[in-house]
Amino acid sequence: MSGVTSATGSASCRFAQYFVVCGLDTETGLEPEELDHLIRLGSDKERTALSESFEQSPIRRSFKSKVLSHYPESTDRSPFNRDAVNMLCMPRGLSFRSQADSREPRFHSFTVARDDGTHSYGFVHMYYEEVTSAQITAAMQTLHQMHHVEHHSTSSSSRSTSSASSPSTSSMDSLVSSLDESDAASLAERPLSACLGCTAGSFQPARDTLYVSKALCLLTPLPFLLAARHFLSQLHQAVTSHAAPPLPLESYIHNILYEVPAPPPGRSLRFHGVQGPIVCQQPGPGELPLGDYPLGEAFSLLGVENLVRLLTSVLLETQVLLYSQDYQRLMTVAEGITTLLFPFQWQHVYLPILPTPLHHLLDAPVPFLMGIQRRDGAQRTTLDLSHEANLCFVDIDNHRVDPPEDLPLFPDQLELIQELNEVLLRFGLQPYGTATTKPAPAAPPCFSSLVLEDLMEDRRNGNLGGEELAVLDRLQALARRCGGGGMAGGKTLERAFEEEEEELKAAKMNVQLREVFAGRFTSMFGRYEEFVIHTAPDLESWLGNREGTSNFDKGSFLSAQPATHLHFLSRFLETAMFSSFVDSKVLSRWADREPLQRVFDGRLERERLYNTFEDDPGNRHYRKCTVLLESVQAMERRLLKADHTAIHPHLLDMRIGQGRHQQGCFPRLQADVLAQGHHTNKWSSRYTPKRPLTTETTSGLDNDQREKYSPGRSLCQSKLLDPSPSAVTQTQRGFVEGLLRECRVKVRDLLKASECFPGSRVCEDIMMTFCDVCSVKGSHLPITLFLVTVSNGSDSRRLEEGLPLPKGSFVQDMRFVQTMSGGLSEVGRARAWIHLALEKKLLSQHLKLMLANHDLIRQLYKPCAFLLCEEEREQFLFHLLSLNTVDYLCFTRTFTSISIPYRVVITPMKKLSIAMTMSNPWVCVSGELGDSGVRQIPKNTQEIFFQCQNLGRLSTLQLGQENSGLLAKCLVDCVIVHNEITGHTYRFPCGRWLGKGVGDGSLERVLIGQLVSPGGEEDSGRWTGTPPEQCSPPQSGFTGSLGSLGRKLSSVQVQEDTREAVNNLVKHFHKAEQERGNLTALLCGEEGLVRSLEQFLLHGFKSSRLFQRSVFIWDFVEKVVVSMETADQMGDLRESTELCDSLCHYANAINASPRNIGKEGKFQLLVCLGVRDRLLPKWLPLLAECHLTAVQYEKSALVRDRAAVHTLSRVLHTLHEFPIALETALVKGVDL
Repeated sequence: MSGVTSATGSASCRFAQYFVVCGLDTETGLEPEELDHLIRLGSDKERTALSESFEQSPIRRSFKSKVLSHYPESTDRSPFNRDAVNMLCMPRGLSFRSQADSREPRFHSFTVARDDGTHSYGFVHMYYEEVTSAQITAAMQTLHQMHHVEHHSTSSSSRSTSSASSPSTSSMDSLVSSLDESDAASLAERPLSACLGCTAGSFQPARDTLYVSKALCLLTPLPFLLAARHFLSQLHQAVTSHAAPPLPLESYIHNILYEVPAPPPGRSLRFHGVQGPIVCQQPGPGELPLGDYPLGEAFSLLGVENLVRLLTSVLLETQVLLYSQDYQRLMTVAEGITTLLFPFQWQHVYLPILPTPLHHLLDAPVPFLMGIQRRDGAQRTTLDLSHEANLCFVDIDNHRVDPPEDLPLFPDQLELIQELNEVLLRFGLQPYGTATTKPAPAAPPCFSSLVLEDLMEDRRNGNLGGEELAVLDRLQALARRCGGGGMAGGKTLERAFEEEEEELKAAKMNVQLREVFAGRFTSMFGRYEEFVIHTAPDLESWLGNREGTSNFDKGSFLSAQPATHLHFLSRFLETAMFSSFVDSKVLSRWADREPLQRVFDGRLERERLYNTFEDDPGNRHYRKCTVLLESVQAMERRLLKADHTAIHPHLLDMRIGQGRHQQGCFPRLQADVLAQGHHTNKWSSRYTPKRPLTTETTSGLDNDQREKYSPGRSLCQSKLLDPSPSAVTQTQRGFVEGLLRECRVKVRDLLKASECFPGSRVCEDIMMTFCDVCSVKGSHLPITLFLVTVSNGSDSRRLEEGLPLPKGSFVQDMRFVQTMSGGLSEVGRARAWIHLALEKKLLSQHLKLMLANHDLIRQLYKPCAFLLCEEEREQFLFHLLSLNTVDYLCFTRTFTSISIPYRVVITPMKKLSIAMTMSNPWVCVSGELGDSGVRQIPKNTQEIFFQCQNLGRLSTLQLGQENSGLLAKCLVDCVIVHNEITGHTYRFPCGRWLGKGVGDGSLERVLIGQLVSPGGEEDSGRWTGTPPEQCSPPQSGFTGSLGSLGRKLSSVQVQEDTREAVNNLVKHFHKAEQERGNLTALLCGEEGLVRSLEQFLLHGFKSSRLFQRSVFIWDFVEKVVVSMETADQMGDLRESTELCDSLCHYANAINASPRNIGKEGKFQLLVCLGVRDRLLPKWLPLLAECHLTAVQYEKSALVRDRAAVHTLSRVLHTLHEFPIALETALVKGVDL
């Protein structure tokens, strides 16, 4: 049996916080709505809109509204914000209509954020009420007469002047009195009917009835959309009805404010409006939070694919702007999207309805989710939007979503869209937003009243049980709402049943759609707790070092994700909503968990209990939501049968004559009975519910701790809705502080990611976010315009004198960015410039040069721009300076399709520079993005300059010459490759001869490169932040000659080097793909596998040659191959024929290659092919057991130690599980 409840306790326990009436204040008169803020803050487009508004008929203009009354006066927990509520109840101010215009009531809702992060929800029923004030009627007539004269003015300039001279803030009383007698006479002499252009929207008091908009608003702590809408609608119907309501309106308003509690979690509540009962419910502790806004309508307005794209933009915290003529559509889409974020919460500016006086917030250089109303006939081009490249523009009325640039796909987006389509189809909605049409059922005979009479008779006779009594109560309520089941109330009983069923179906669809998205987040972040870092011993130390510590192991988390998810996830992990989510998890060690996180963690525990998580997250498969049907059962039960019933409205202690009904006119309410609650009912203290569970429940922190926990909230939420100059200044100051803080955090994350995960996707996506931060510092115009203007003024003297620009100059970089192809937008070019400057370690220097031009900054930027805040600007440059300690390849890896000029210089050995004689030398440079192709070096030069598509980070270089006799030879020290755009220099050490008849006779070398820091000299080969890539082995270590070995390594050291080389390869493949380095360097570099194996085979090698001339391991391999082939022909081969054949086949194929890579190159190629094809561990025992080994090696040689050979083979066998792909530069010309 339902309990009777009331809410006379704390306001936080009540269903509603305030009841508000907004409309026309007849005492202050008419004041134009848009003048003040547009003159003070408006742009040129806004001022043009202002002049156009004065050209409209006065009855079509907007005027200022006022809060006429609100009850109670204020509450301690939720102080009443008069200006904010007034703007949001009537975002475009007062509007007037005549009897010839449409005056249909409209409903919309809004939300107000407070400084502590909590929200209040407002629900507004707006209707038109007849104007009874003669003063207002006269003022409107005067405005029409003035507009009539201006419309017929012959001079456009005089028309503009007269429009600008229209009064702005004075009331219409002063306007009427300001007309002199001659003006009045001229106005009277010319009838309005003579103006054909003014006929539409004209007003004559003798002929027309004037109506003005009025708003009835209910403020609630939770989004009880349907219940509030029904209550306000019934209240308005009582006002417009011929018959007076059963009780004065004060009784119903007093009841909803003081006697109706919020339903407890997991329970439903029935309370009474003017015409019948209303039911609301709140989800239980384990269910998704309350979400009353119809998601089905949002999907119908935008379509499934567009809504997923919009959700992706919101998750990545881009700027989102909603655009529609209907305020409620703005709220439906905004609230629908935010409910789909579970378990995350939007952390930035949230204004789904942006009132006209607050349009300056569109310039905010921070993430926001805002909505503005489309004016009649307006298009997107009429909006003055500062930075559209990072903006997701949602045209709701035209079903369009224009996402920002480079928006990644949501993980498993196609499968998600398919699942959402299936849910929508089950509820009768087509996938692309159109509702399925059902044939209208034939009207049944009207026997509703007879059915009710029979049921009432059964009730009197005691023939009805508990369930039947509940059904009877429902039928009686519907009958009262519909006028006894007939058409008297304009609605049949059958229609009322249909509406109730539609509401239930929409609620069930809401839950199932939200469950689909909740399932996706559960799948993606099911193991997030394993990557949360707990380092602080107590709460105070964690709060004190919160900004300087990382709470989540992003690199390890990403390495466990599917490759297709990384683009989205790596950017999402950098958002404020994810950081806040992780912070809440860390904070739960010392305080209560946040409600959303508690629900989410509970779901994860159930998933683990049933073992639904896959063992290999990197190969995760899409799994549909399995709880769709059971998720709606509890909610359906609560709506069909209320758990609690609030006390009924009752007669209050009112003065005689108050509360008198006047049709069509909302009465002046008796303030004393509505100012506070009275214990006027026997049920008033029987039940006091617990505080409703909301998403903003506090976490048990005191005020000081909460202030430390929320260091990012320098932006005062309450000030956002304050259009006063002081509040606007404070808001803009909050934006500046927030941007500086974000810059500091991004710099820290960049340094940390480069140290832990160099070259990884983490670093690249942090870089992308950082570029977004930098590119919006100006916040009010495209930064490229600023860059071009500064570049045109820089180094102008050098250009006038005909001198070349210095390399790496600001102007040179800017001009290159301007010539980049690829259809880059303004902001895209700005990002490219920031990427380039950062890679060259010149970002701080370039920005300092830009900001030195104070006059230009003041000319191009608004006074509130970040660049004009001197102290913050210096801190910003200081933070950027620290980025010079790390090597970034952000430009090289981001803009992969551009053309880059390269310069290659061959450096001979200094002591033997006279031996520099080469015949038609050539080079081929290779990188992670491709190779340059063969480039011939001009005769008598050691340098070549060429341009080709971006090669990415360089890895190898092929250096060769033609076979033109014994005189063409050169002892090459190294080859230098310089990227002329990024300034990066790569050094490819050689230290060997190139020529026939010298060294190993090689005419071609494959060299491994290393990156030298930008601007560094020879000693800058020390690595600053980028990991040192192994270079080509120097002459003293890798020539393969006994005579050139500087020192003999011990057997222990040789074995240790071999194990380390293999271990480096294993670690390479165990890293995430985006975090791996250069595989060729690990194979052929100075400490690579090839060098370590050569040292193994050189250990104990005999040499009988005079003067210790060079010998090479390839000579020994060739002898072994010849011995095996001879033994095979003679039938004396004792080893495995298949293994011997494979070794012989590979060695002969390498010798037959048209490339003259020398003996060292041939041995290197044999090792690489053996590792790739998993043959190398099998070849080593063959070499060790060959009879030539005993002849060529001493007894102490490692190759004659069976245990050492067996151990090495077993170590090499660990590489079989990895797919090893060789660069083209290594295997070119060999068909194996």
